Amino acid sequence: MPILQYICKNCGKSFEELVKKFDDKVTCPDCGKLAERCYCGQMFSATGKTVKKCSGNCKNCSGC
Repeated sequence: MPILQYICKNCGKSFEELVKKFDDKVTCPDCGKLAERCYCGQMFSATGKTVKKCSGNCKNCSGC
């Protein structure tokens, strides 16, 4: 189960959440509104090496 970064568009809170799947719906712990996945921070490939052009969104990626 991955720990992913989220941001609430309603109140602006940034937080991490342990989810079962990448597309699980996550609500903000402060205001309770639906939060969006945040693709910020350092990204790594499956080999553990730093990737320079990775957005972190594997759904529209051809691979690192």
